[in-house]
Amino acid sequence: MHLKLWANFDTLRGMVKIRLTQTGTKNRKTYRLIAIEEGKRRDGRAIEILGFFNPLVNPPQIRIKKDRVDHWVKAGAQLTAAAEKLMKE
Repeated sequence: MHLKLWANFDTLRGMVKIRLTQTGTKNRKTYRLIAIEEGKRRDGRAIEILGFFNPLVNPPQIRIKKDRVDHWVKAGAQLTAAAEKLMKE
């Protein structure tokens, strides 16, 4: 039985969250802002990479695709507390 015949794939996808994922090496962490399904593990495969954050330089380096974040929020994605704090900076 093929579910794609009668259902749109986007309706079967779980809740989408916009959250941070760690990159870099030990003691040299950087972060990516990603859109990912709610149940996936922290470093799981992202739906889309929305930006990055490097706290190791002074001042911290932040690059965010705000138009894509707005797109995902309008589509029903929820920002985590850390992602929301990063968006305000």
